[in-house]
Amino acid sequence: MPPDTNAAPAIHLVDSHCHLDFPELSADLAGILARAEAAGVQTMLTIGTNPAEWESNRRLAARYPQIYYTAGVHPDEVAAVGLVGVDRLIALAQDPRMVGFGETGLDYYRGAESAALQAQSFADHLAAAAATNLPVIVHTRAAEQDTVSQLQAAKQRYPNLRGVIHCFTGSAWLAEQVLPMDFMISIAGVVTFKNAEPLRQVVRDIVPLDKLLVETDAPFLAPVPHRGKANEPGFVRHTAEMVAQLKGCSLAEVATTTTANFHRLFTRTSAGG
Repeated sequence: MPPDTNAAPAIHLVDSHCHLDFPELSADLAGILARAEAAGVQTMLTIGTNPAEWESNRRLAARYPQIYYTAGVHPDEVAAVGLVGVDRLIALAQDPRMVGFGETGLDYYRGAESAALQAQSFADHLAAAAATNLPVIVHTRAAEQDTVSQLQAAKQRYPNLRGVIHCFTGSAWLAEQVLPMDFMISIAGVVTFKNAEPLRQVVRDIVPLDKLLVETDAPFLAPVPHRGKANEPGFVRHTAEMVAQLKGCSLAEVATTTTANFHRLFTRTSAGG
């Protein structure tokens, strides 16, 4: 039988931020990966939030060609972990499957009392990213002004600095500040939530498609229609569908563009490292 020339084109998506070593996902990793493939998710980036996770994520990326990883200390972890230092971070970049630093950043929602320590940790990650010419994955919560100020200062010092604001739920002002600094904005399942109209407006009106990534932040923040369940990489398709609706384009265009954006930012993935 000849191929169906009317069949929909294959969708190739990237989950640009997930936590595959977390127990909610690692307990059924084979199923997670199979469902991701069925949903068109061909690449996943599993994110390190403390040194204990760096090795588990490294092993995942070494075993599965569709998985890459990052290494960093989440701002919520800094008080317990302490500063790991620029040199230790730079040393991690010797592994070509380690494609970026983070997540790092500032979070005053839970940890305002550790703001100074968070700022130093953030600075160390930014320095390591610039020294290795790798991107940085930024978490910011209840800390927009300080995040922008620190990024602006770092960008002046390190003109090659680039990265992504992950799981963006911030203001239009934040988006307008970071986009000119060679930062992308990553959209998670929050964009599908009923109360997320301000975020949808940012996606629709402020962030160009060639500056967008999509992610799950799995196992957290499952999108509609999976609210209340553990999130997983295959669900990023629902986020991409919402982005397509907001941008007035096809899912295929969102998939193609966000995948290209991912490989342009995380250059080691396009080199097949």
